[in-house]
Amino acid sequence: MDKKDSRRLFLKKLTVGGLAVSAIPGQLTLASEKAKTQTQSATSKEIGKRRYNSAYAEANLNRIAFPIGGIGAGMFCIEGVGALSHMSIRNKPQLFHEPAVFAAIAVQGIKNGAKVLEGSVPEWKLFGQRGTGNGAAGSTYGLPRFSKTSFEAKFPFCTIHLADEEIPLKVEMTGWSPFIPNNEDDSSLPVGAIAYHFHNTQSQPIEAVFSYNAKNFVGLNDQSAIKPLENGFILTQPKSTERPEEQAELAIFTDQENTVVDHCWFKGGWWDPLTIAWNTVSAGKTRDTPPIEKDAPGASLFIPFSLGAGEQKTIRLHFAWYVPFTKLHIGDMASPSEAMPLCDSKEPYTADKDSTAYYYRPWYSSKFDGITAISNYWRQQYDRLQQESALFRDALFASTFPPEVMEAVTANLSILKSPTVMRQHDGKMWNWEGCGDDDGCCHGSCTHVWNYAQAIPHLFPRLERSLRHTEFCENQNAEGHQNFRANTPISPAKHDFHAAADGQLGGIMKVYRDWRISGDIGWLKDIFPLVKRSMDYCIKTWDPEGKGVVEEPHHNTYDIEFWGPDGMCTSFYLGALLAMQEMGKYLKENVSQYKKLYQKGREYMETKLYDGEYFIQEIKYKDLHAPNPATAQSFGGSYSPEAQALLEKEGPKYQYGKGCLSDGILGAWIATMCGLPDPVDTQKIKSHLQAVHRYNLKKDLSDHPNPQRPSYAAGKEGGLLLCTWPKGGKLSLPFVYSDEVWTGIEYQVASHLLCMGAVNEGLEVVRLCRDRYDGRVRNPFNEYECGSWYGRALSSYGLIQGLTGLRYDAVDKTLYMDSKVGDFKSFIATAGGFGVVHFTQNQPRLEVIQGEIPIAQVKVSGKTAKLATV
Repeated sequence: MDKKDSRRLFLKKLTVGGLAVSAIPGQLTLASEKAKTQTQSATSKEIGKRRYNSAYAEANLNRIAFPIGGIGAGMFCIEGVGALSHMSIRNKPQLFHEPAVFAAIAVQGIKNGAKVLEGSVPEWKLFGQRGTGNGAAGSTYGLPRFSKTSFEAKFPFCTIHLADEEIPLKVEMTGWSPFIPNNEDDSSLPVGAIAYHFHNTQSQPIEAVFSYNAKNFVGLNDQSAIKPLENGFILTQPKSTERPEEQAELAIFTDQENTVVDHCWFKGGWWDPLTIAWNTVSAGKTRDTPPIEKDAPGASLFIPFSLGAGEQKTIRLHFAWYVPFTKLHIGDMASPSEAMPLCDSKEPYTADKDSTAYYYRPWYSSKFDGITAISNYWRQQYDRLQQESALFRDALFASTFPPEVMEAVTANLSILKSPTVMRQHDGKMWNWEGCGDDDGCCHGSCTHVWNYAQAIPHLFPRLERSLRHTEFCENQNAEGHQNFRANTPISPAKHDFHAAADGQLGGIMKVYRDWRISGDIGWLKDIFPLVKRSMDYCIKTWDPEGKGVVEEPHHNTYDIEFWGPDGMCTSFYLGALLAMQEMGKYLKENVSQYKKLYQKGREYMETKLYDGEYFIQEIKYKDLHAPNPATAQSFGGSYSPEAQALLEKEGPKYQYGKGCLSDGILGAWIATMCGLPDPVDTQKIKSHLQAVHRYNLKKDLSDHPNPQRPSYAAGKEGGLLLCTWPKGGKLSLPFVYSDEVWTGIEYQVASHLLCMGAVNEGLEVVRLCRDRYDGRVRNPFNEYECGSWYGRALSSYGLIQGLTGLRYDAVDKTLYMDSKVGDFKSFIATAGGFGVVHFTQNQPRLEVIQGEIPIAQVKVSGKTAKLATV
């Protein structure tokens, strides 16, 4: 049987994630909707789960919280049943902040005609979270609600369907906030919206009153107030000289001219304000009260309306907030003389602690002078922002990816709307790794974590390049040492800890990627001397003997140092050396040293670090330039007498040695995502990935001992372990996270498998991951690791490139594709615009939706092809 016949037989048998695959070689197509539904229903029944990329209902609504907000601007979440929670507008996470706010409808003339526009309260909320042992006092949990609910997400939009036998209305509420590729400013607005759509399903007209009701949760003391706004109100905590960071304003307003506003709820003790507010709502009345000077407990807006038989009406509710000051400052500033040549901050690096320049301020505070300006912009630009965000949504969801891939890619874009991502006053991005309950978790745009994130460089390339600026400018000293965590506000940092090998070397590859994405040759010329300084530091520090491998102890994403050459960090090294060659040749620089080191390192890795199946670590701590591990600087602390005994017996703590590491060829994946060639033999890379799938992917973790952090995956759940030792040799104290499951690593492995043509294996990894995030136990829109909305999970965007090979090079104006699934339609984002690529029977076609994507040539699986345009 020849290759063609073998592939035809394979395709006849293959089904992927509920998609039927054509018997035509290389062609993946959607089956009829009926067959597709039947296939996915059978799969759902078999595994007891909802269909991927479908609506959520019943138990799958349990933990849904969908972020609404702007990049670096804060958020609130819309839950699966329609409630608002995770109210985090004060430039930090407040994940348990669920204010007493609610929309309601009161239909005249029917029994039980007044209900909160939400579904039933999830049972887990009634006991076990903060305050529930005391009755959840002051919450809205006891108010009547709709009985039937479902939730759909098409990022950045979500839609909740509400129905109830007692209410003759079909209700849809759609939440969204602006998200427009390449338009980082409009995508960073501190705003959100919920559109309530009512459809009279009976043959008689109805009279109803819509209301939105809010306790003044912005207020911190009796100086708080509720101010007037056209068709709405502003919850306000005024600025004080002593505590300027307390200033906050949140506006809620509608598009309806007949809006009636109650600026001050009934003032009284106990639960009097909410009681009277509900009395007004349930009676179908309105309440018009003027603002008072201070200490108003809450406010409501009312919109009476009529609907004839079969008629429909939409009420748009706008949210906007303004919190311009913080007390957030992290890191010791270096002296101004240590600033690198590219540093161009207009703020003094030696700002006094009493100066606002000393503290983080959100970008929007330099764009708008207050809540009125933001509200006016939101009101005036609403239609345009909605249309452009919908263009992005429709282009993204036009993709014909397997549903588990579509779900993984789109759900994790919500990270960009979470408090994990920040954007300081001058527009530069600065990120946490994730969100703690009340504060950011692990500061400073950590380079080795954000290596994995593939969405930002394509969707918002200018923001991504601001991260490169910080890495090679403020975070790099004259020697080339980079801090892997940036100060906030961003400023020249002190250099008193290890550089991170994977973070610093990954940054070099990302400079190459960002240059090819942007096509900005001037930017490359400016930054290249700093990149060269970084590369030369890496060589001197980790490869002083010039072997082409990372040998000296090297800090990495596991918060420890590996001692001796290993596949993971050496693959980064080889990828960085390739990037230096490519950039240097373009700029006519001498790259002979990098070429020589690369050739030596590749040979070393393929012969000494490859065990015939996967890449390993050669543990080494003697005969190095570094001091004894027991005295070396490390997060792991000093060596106890017991640890000293282990050192003499096994070597340094926290290594992986003969283990099969899921990240064991990570640098090669980064290289692929950056448009570089494989840094080592492709077949050996594929063998390593297949070994990771074979040994590290567990469908049931019940018997897997994990003394580390088990909540990411445990019990009957499945997942990809960070490392296993299938051939023995597990150390007494392997690296500290080795027994855990991280979604960011699951997606990078899955994406890399797809790149290598191992489609079934890659999709299996994705499915096991998303099965854990189906809404029952975990929030589908919050993949967590060291904190909620963890940045590493943005590696899921790499699944697009894995399936399709799609990559646009703005330098050569070349569109690349290498489909692993036959025919497809795929969203594509470039620095000039976004659109949809259609690939049918080896014929590529580009549909540009917004902006421009100039194409000089197309490469399909390495061969030149003709492009049809729309």
